[in-house]
Amino acid sequence: MKKISWVTHPQYDIPLPKNHKFTSSKFSDLLSELEKSGLSEYANIFYPEKAAISDLLKVHDRNYIDKILYGTLDPAEERRLGLKWSPELSNRSFLAVNGTLLTAKLAMKEGVACHVAGGTHHSHFDFGSGYCVFNDLAYTSRSLIEDKIISKVLIFDCDVHQGDGTAKILEKNNDIFTCSIHCKNNFPARKAKSDLDVELEDNLDSHQYLKILNQTLERCMNLFNPEFVLYDAGVDIHQNDELGKLKVDDAGLIKRDEIVLQFFKSLSIPIATVIGGGYSKNKIELAKRHASIFKAAKNIFLEN
Repeated sequence: MKKISWVTHPQYDIPLPKNHKFTSSKFSDLLSELEKSGLSEYANIFYPEKAAISDLLKVHDRNYIDKILYGTLDPAEERRLGLKWSPELSNRSFLAVNGTLLTAKLAMKEGVACHVAGGTHHSHFDFGSGYCVFNDLAYTSRSLIEDKIISKVLIFDCDVHQGDGTAKILEKNNDIFTCSIHCKNNFPARKAKSDLDVELEDNLDSHQYLKILNQTLERCMNLFNPEFVLYDAGVDIHQNDELGKLKVDDAGLIKRDEIVLQFFKSLSIPIATVIGGGYSKNKIELAKRHASIFKAAKNIFLEN
């Protein structure tokens, strides 16, 4: 039976205070949901190794990397990051950034691969922000190009929040195209400039959202001719997301993922997926939403 490669790690979860907006167990919750739903039967599981400091220097400042490594963030930096430093957070950060790179390398060989984490697009060159420590999208795209694996990457970011860190880190890279479809009146307050920014008004429903999505996919291909796609499938566009402001329902969420995957599959462009943002006090509901991209990958790549 043909299977889809997934990348995960048992050390992705982090300790956080109760009632924190970020669900500290979201990665193991998602894996449990994928196992319960039977989707894991269609997966080959891979585990990343930690990223080397020398590799992270492609996209991050050495002083900032050391602060994450040794736990020397000051209180203001922790506030901006939104997460309290812990040895588990440090360890996870070095693992997860390489998890997306491993996912991309598997997708290059197989057409698609999915990371059970990733999408840390608010992380900047020399600081963390919005629960994002190291920028896996910038790191992966730069690594693929510098290692001469491919020459042109599209980062297609559908998280409800703008990928500001990704846009800033990669602003001088003509071989990487950053596209962000995000809610205009949402975090971050000060937006960066992606190669293509599509700003959405509050309360857009599934029909309106999917119409804009289709138009944006076409615009990306008119502006750029990628050899590879990194897709941030953030589920904070969902109508019940605590930080979202949009009105996309369950059916709209999986339709979005299927449209994106089918679009690039039909062009024979390999695609790697990351889960991006999603916020809910109900851990099971959140895991079910994040499972959408894995269902969509099975539907498009194993059943079509």
